[in-house]
Amino acid sequence: MIQVEKAKITDVPQIHKLVNKFSEKGLMLARPLSEIYEGIRDFFVIRDGDKVIACGALHVSWSDLAEIRSVAVAEDKQKTGLGAALVAACLKEAEELGIKTVFCFTYLPEFFRRHKFVDIDKMELPRKVWTDCFRCPKFPNCDETALIYHA
Repeated sequence: MIQVEKAKITDVPQIHKLVNKFSEKGLMLARPLSEIYEGIRDFFVIRDGDKVIACGALHVSWSDLAEIRSVAVAEDKQKTGLGAALVAACLKEAEELGIKTVFCFTYLPEFFRRHKFVDIDKMELPRKVWTDCFRCPKFPNCDETALIYHA
């Protein structure tokens, strides 16, 4: 049975390693260790014993907007529903917080489309672009796909 839990501070090194492993392959943006520590309350994890095998985060951007980010599943655990469980946990938390609009930037848009996200122009997300994107090394030439979910 898949058990999604809120991350603990002791999970940070494993989250960092998992996310940046996919970053090295060009499948997601890298996250500095300090950023993961600062945002630990955003993260959900799935563990196999003491090992973090999947992670994902819901980052609140504004009163009506949140972002799902850093969804990563260990390669040997992919295609088992772990990513879907993390997205569901993020969407549930957004609903509990009263946030009806959730977006993501991704290199794997089909995964999010299966969860009722639809494509959106990046410029329709100005708060994201001007609070996070301008610090990204790929700005202004972002090659990720932006998608949005409306509850």
